[in-house]
Formats: sequence, C-alpha cells, structure tokens
Amino acid sequence: MAEKAYPLERYRNIGIIAHIDAGKTTTTERILFYTGRTYRIGSVDDGTTVTDWMEQERERGITIVSAAVTAFWKDYQINLIDTPGHIDFTAEVQRSLRVLDGGVVVFDAVQGVEPQSETVWRQADRYQVPRICFANKMDRVGASFDHTIKSIEERLGAHPIAMQLPIGSEVNFIGVVDLLTEQAILFNDELGSTPEYTSVPENMVDLVKERRAEMVERIAELDDDLTLKYLEGEELSIEELKTALRRGVLHNEVSPVFCGSSLKNKGVQPLLDAVVDYLPSPLDMPDVVGRHSKTGEEVSRAPRDNEPASALVFKIVTDPYVGRLAYIRIYSGVVKKGSTYLNTTQDKRERVGRLLRMYADHREDVDELHAGDIGAILGLKQSYTGDTLSDMNNPIVLETISFPDPVISVAIEPKTLADQNKMSEALQKLAEEDPTFKVRVDEETGQTIISGMGELHLDILVDRMLREFKVQANVGNPRVAYHETITKVVPETEYKYVKQTGGHGQYGHVVLRIEPLESGAGFIFEEAIKGGSIPREYIPSVEKGVREAVESGVVSGYPMTDLKVTLIDGSYHEVDSSDMAFRTAAIFAIREGVPKGRPVLLEPIMKVEVVVPEEHMGEVIGQINSRHGNVLGMDVRPGNAQAIDAEVPLAEMFGYATELRSATKGRGVFTMEFDHYAPVSEAVMKKISGS
Repeated sequence: MAEKAYPLERYRNIGIIAHIDAGKTTTTERILFYTGRTYRIGSVDDGTTVTDWMEQERERGITIVSAAVTAFWKDYQINLIDTPGHIDFTAEVQRSLRVLDGGVVVFDAVQGVEPQSETVWRQADRYQVPRICFANKMDRVGASFDHTIKSIEERLGAHPIAMQLPIGSEVNFIGVVDLLTEQAILFNDELGSTPEYTSVPENMVDLVKERRAEMVERIAELDDDLTLKYLEGEELSIEELKTALRRGVLHNEVSPVFCGSSLKNKGVQPLLDAVVDYLPSPLDMPDVVGRHSKTGEEVSRAPRDNEPASALVFKIVTDPYVGRLAYIRIYSGVVKKGSTYLNTTQDKRERVGRLLRMYADHREDVDELHAGDIGAILGLKQSYTGDTLSDMNNPIVLETISFPDPVISVAIEPKTLADQNKMSEALQKLAEEDPTFKVRVDEETGQTIISGMGELHLDILVDRMLREFKVQANVGNPRVAYHETITKVVPETEYKYVKQTGGHGQYGHVVLRIEPLESGAGFIFEEAIKGGSIPREYIPSVEKGVREAVESGVVSGYPMTDLKVTLIDGSYHEVDSSDMAFRTAAIFAIREGVPKGRPVLLEPIMKVEVVVPEEHMGEVIGQINSRHGNVLGMDVRPGNAQAIDAEVPLAEMFGYATELRSATKGRGVFTMEFDHYAPVSEAVMKKISGS
C-alpha cells in the first residue's frame, strides 16, 4: 500500500479515558460495531469484548492493557486507544495520553465526576490533550445530565458546553436533541444502528430554545468576530458555530458534552460525529520537538511524510502468537518494513521485521506506516517504552515518558526447579511491557522481589505469569515500598580509595556534598569540579558509584530519594587512577556521609475516597482513623451517599476492602491512588528498623 488511504487531516488519534466502570470499554465496543469493524456487539458482562481480550480482563470486567484499534467513520480514519480506568494501571493511561491527539472522557451520569476521572483529566491537562465529554449510562436510575455537567465544572474546573439534551430520563431515555441542528435523534431499534432524525418533541421545544441560546452564547464568546455578530443580533450559521467550537476545543478552552447509553446502544453515532468535527487531526497539533542525539540541539519535526522519520515506542507487548510487539506513534516521515532505524535513546540500530496495523487482538500486515499513524512493529530487539526511533542520518530524541515509582512489593518464588528459569524469563518480559513493574533480587535473602502500583496490579501480573507463561509460583504477603532520605545538609563527605599491589595500584579520591530536596524531587547528581582536579572521563564512574550507593539507604536498606549529591572536589593519580577506583570511592563516600544527614524513613501515603451510604458514615470514619488516616473532607453524592476524602499510609490499607464490605453490607466502595511520600512515625520506624 504505497498510497495513503486517507489524507492526514482525516486522521483522528483518540483515546477513551475515564474512571473505572464508567463504561469506556462498552463505548469502544459500540464504536467498533457502528464503524463496521465488528458484526456483533461485544459485552463486558458476557466476556465477549474485542479490546479487553486478555482472560483476566474478561473475567474481572476491567481494562488492564490499553488496546490500539483502527476504525473508519464517514471517510475518516480513527486510531482508537481504550485505556484502563483503575489507578493501579496509571502507566497505561499515561503512555496512551502521550501519543494521543484527542480524548473522549466518559463519565457515569449517575456519579458525575469520580476520583479517577479527576486523575485522568489532570493527566490529560498535563499533556494538553483536547477532549470532548460523554455522559454515559443515561438509562440508569439517578442519571442526571445536568448534575454531570455541573460536577465537570465544579470538580474539574473545566468549561463544559452541553451540545445535546436527553429525551426522557432513566428507563424512558430514548434519544437526544442535537442543540446545534435542533433535531431529535431517536434510537428505537434494538442495536441502535439506524438512528431516526426527527423534530423536537413538543414538550421540549421551549427548553431546547433556551438551552440552544445558552450554547450559542458560550460558543460565540470563543471568537471575537462571532461575539460581534452575536451582540448585533445576527443569526450565526451552524458552520460558523462548529468552526469556533472546534478552535476552542483545540486550544483546550472548552469541552463539548454529549450524552447517551453505550450499553443500550444510544448516542454513540453522534459522539463519533463529534470526534470527527471537534477533535484534532495530527496536522492540528504543534510540530513535535526533541533533541538532536549527537549535538543536543533542539530540533522539531512536522507531521509530514517527506520529513525524516521519527516515532515513539509507547508500549511493549509480549503477544502469545507473534512474540514481542512494539506499539509506535509516528510523528514524522514514513516507517517501512525491512528498513533500519536508529533507536536514539539506546544509541542502537533496529531493523523493522513486520509492520502491523492493530485491530485489538486481530492484526493486518502493512508495508509502511505514515506520519500521524499508530501501529506496531515486530522484530525490535532492544527498544523499550519511551524510546525514540529515528532516521539514521537525522537522529532525534523525543521527550520520554516518565512513570511513577512502584509503592508495593511482594516476594515471589518458583514452586519447582523447572519453574525457576521460566519465572525469570516471564518476569523480564512483564517488566519490559510495564514500566511501573520492577523486579529485583534481595541480596541478603536471595529472594526475588516484584514491585508495582497496588495489590490488584501485582495480582494480575502473577496471574498472567501463571496463564501466559505457565509458571507456578508462591507469593508472599504484600510489603510497602519504603524510601529513605536525609533531613540535613552534609556539606562534605570524602573518601580516598588507595590500594597498592604488585603492579598498578588503585587510586580514587572524591569529595561530595549531600543535600535534601523537596518531596517528589527524586535523585539528582551534579558535578561542580573546579580546575580539573578529577579528569572528565572519571566523572561518569563517580556518578555510577553514587547511584549504586543510594540504591540502599542506611536506616533499613531501602532506596534513597529526594536528595542531591554534588561532586565538589577530589584528586587522581596519573598511573593508578581507574574507573573502578572512582566508583568505589564514591560508594564509600556516600555510605560515610549519609548517616551525618539525619536520615529518615519515608512511606507512601495514599489518597483514598470512600463512597458509602449515609447511615454507615460514622463507622467508616472510625475505620479510617484506626488506620492512622486523616479525613480531609466529605462530599454529598446522589442516592443518599457520602464521599469521604482521606489520606492513609499504604501500610495501613492492606485488607481494607474486606473490612469496608462487612461494615457497609457490601454497599461501600473505595478508590485509592498514590499521593506522596512522608516520614514514618517513631513507632513504625522502630518496628521496621527492628530497634
């Protein structure tokens, strides 16, 4: 296929993002059905969905792995990514947002904005992803379009514009009124395949006029010329309104809101029209900016086929049938089958074996992928999530994706000797796929420790190991991933490593300054050597030694974070100095210096939201307090419920789901996500350090 089927302005790279259970996957399934990609509608409840194709996803009814799917609607190519809603899979959402041009945010019309919707909304803000909103589940008892819009405004600080009005409510929800065209769209048939466009029901005419006037005023405000026409009382055409609204969405000034019920097959086609009308094509996005991998200069690439090739690997998947798949988003140029490209992040050459266009778990081979496309490559040996592939002669490194550190770990051991080798291979493959999943061997106990973002996250990874890689393993109790840091500046710590042997000796001498940083700053190494007291070629070895030393702190051997180490001085020997000597000197200098900086242990604090019926409020607050939590506030929810916001140490949250269920007769639900690290209490410190 040498000719591109669709011009670039007819591409839409979009993601469906939302809180867990708001109906993302169901909405994706309907989009695939109505765009002619599937011939029957998949159901999450029956386990027949296309994008949730992993066994665990179908069993649990949740999305774990974001799947990339290509579909076509009214002469537009839509590359669609279905992302998970559960906070444990935040990496999946983040890497998807990095490569998307636009998003459809799905809300549960009964609940409105939920905690996870806030998280994904803020992540989308961070990557400046233009988005439209869809109030789903309009057929449910307690669903309210107005309440959803109000909560988008209040809880997200966004600027929603209602583009539709629901016809009928709850069980009697039968369609929507399009406020732009003042037409009613009814979904009468079972599959909703042929919406009926008709006039507005008589009992709604006045309301539609009033709401349309509000909408026109809001859209007119987005454009100076339209504002003028509007104030002079001129009629604004539908085309003018659409153009102004599109511009407003692209600049992230407004978010149009649509409504429907994906499960009942109502309202999805108008949503697809809105994707085409208001969300950006790759051409609407600013040119991608990166660095030249050799000179470090800033370079940009326009989304055109005649530019040098540049692509970002945003996901690695081990596919049971074809092996290691790398999902890529192409920002410029053309990526061709059989060609060689430079992985500028790793400085290694990679050959493209096969190129695939993905359709969830079914795939088709293509010869080339063009600027703006999303596809997958088979045959990359050394590329990982966040790496850049670029033209051999025009190297560019695109901004990588940064992921949060894991907060929970468990020890895992193979059941039999035969499982031993299979287990390390399986863990390596899973760690390649998921950047928030880490594997290490505890030097003292020899145990393999796996770390992730939450109990569910690790649960599913162990489950996948069993099913996909056929590895039987025993799993220990979950443990919290503590960190260590210092609270006081250590102006200097030095170490001179000198060893005389028969031949060449060893000589390395470093002077370091160690200082604490604010929470969440991570680890920074700097060098401030004056007058060449250590030659430049040894500085990477000093950094290597420092990084190795901060891997295990002095309080309880946990990794150190939120500190800065500066190499300020040192000396070398013409003959005896070596990389190893400087690395060793750096390790010992850190080990001697850190105890002088009043080290403390840090624990992950989780942001928890518990939604409970009012009558169980007292008991639930009591539970939170007994787990050393801190209640931050409460919020009334529809259906006589209350949402309690709290901060609780992760160590106290194990087993909470069971306790909450029994206290609320199964009616309470909670979500939690990592918020920040904070120093542990004296009691916990003593318990952990065993003193």
